[in-house]
Amino acid sequence: MNYSEAVQEITEIIPDFENDLTESTQQNPYSLIRTFTERIKSMVRQNDRNVLFKSLQKMDKIYTNGDTDLKIAVEGTFIYSLDNFTAFCGGEYRKVIFSHISKELQQIYSRQIYNHGI
Repeated sequence: MNYSEAVQEITEIIPDFENDLTESTQQNPYSLIRTFTERIKSMVRQNDRNVLFKSLQKMDKIYTNGDTDLKIAVEGTFIYSLDNFTAFCGGEYRKVIFSHISKELQQIYSRQIYNHGI
């Protein structure tokens, strides 16, 4: 999956997503994942679980099927931001969020957290 295919995937669940991208000056995998991560962060804060869970599954699909740039963007942007946007969630809500993230992405998250500063 490349950048354009990833945009199409995200647009399936967030129809107005492309509007966010046109406001971005750069159109590359990193800005795509950063913009998608911001939308997911907003869903977490608004407790919009239905679209949130679909978005987390879509992020996993992008990671699993994406090209190298998309994978690196997911690891460096989305995974790195997980703590930031789940820190103020209640324990149960945080567990529910993480239960909708694939085991592979959870493992990458754990490696980032536990290897920080090494």
